This record gives sequence, structure tokens and C-alpha cells, in this order.
Amino acid sequence: MSARPQGMGRRGLWLLLPVCSLVLDLLSKAWILARLQPGDVQSIIPGFFNLTLGMNPGAVFGFLADTPSKFRIPFFAIVGVIALAYFGYEFLKEGVSITQRVALGLVIGGALGNGYDRVIRGSVVDFLDFYYGTWHYWAFNLADSCIVCGAILLGWTMLWPRPRKA
Repeated sequence: MSARPQGMGRRGLWLLLPVCSLVLDLLSKAWILARLQPGDVQSIIPGFFNLTLGMNPGAVFGFLADTPSKFRIPFFAIVGVIALAYFGYEFLKEGVSITQRVALGLVIGGALGNGYDRVIRGSVVDFLDFYYGTWHYWAFNLADSCIVCGAILLGWTMLWPRPRKA
């Protein structure tokens, strides 16, 4: 008799990571959209952190934001589907380390969150605004944070792979 619980297997439990990342991202965006209008600024930590609602029709750092939507939207859709298929395959295959699975789960959850925005709103909701003096980092959201943290973890596993057991 197997000690494994019935229902959700190991891979199924891992699916909770991208799902939780997606849900937290969507909830945070719904919360900010209910409180701020585009361009509104709410100071949280003066001199360091604001909530600033921005709608980004492009990708990272506004890439392709000025491109007509009839080209931009299909481009993001095609690239998104290809990326999600690849990362999803890597996420579910055997032999993936825990660190790699966490990294891939974060990237998938973040990509789904921003993809949802692009499909439903036509642009991504950004609202986390960190700054110091006159320097401002680009506004971002939780999905962006998941993607960046996942990419860093994935890079870490590529640069410093765990030795295989004999």
C-alpha cells in the first residue's frame, strides 16, 4: 500500500506555486484598481516607496508600448504561448530540482498574471513604485516580481548546478 495521499500527486502539489502566484497577483491588481485611478500616487514610505497606478501596454520597461495594438497583441500572445508551453514542459518533467521547479513555478505564475492583464485589459497593471531622490525604478507588479525572482533562481541553477548523485 502506498503512503502517498490519494488525489493530488507530487506534481499536482507543485502546481499550487504558479496558481498561488497568479492568484496573489490578480488580487493585488484588483485591490489597487479599486483604490487608485491611472496616474494617482499614494505615498507609503516617503522618499522611498509609492503606490502609483500605471497601465503598461508594452512589455518590460515599456518595450513595444508604442507599437499599434494590431501587431503588439498578437506578438505578445504568440511569444507568451510559446514561453508558457516551454516553461510548463520543463516544470512538469521528471528530474527537475526543487529550486528549478520553484523558479519555473514563479515564472509561469507571473507570466499568466501579466498575460491575463493583456488579454482582459489590453495592458498590464503596474503599481509598485520604488525611488530614491530623483531616481525612480520602473513601476512593476507582483507578477513582474515573480518572473524576475524565478529567472534569477533559474540562472542560479544553471550557473551552479547541484552535483548529481552517483
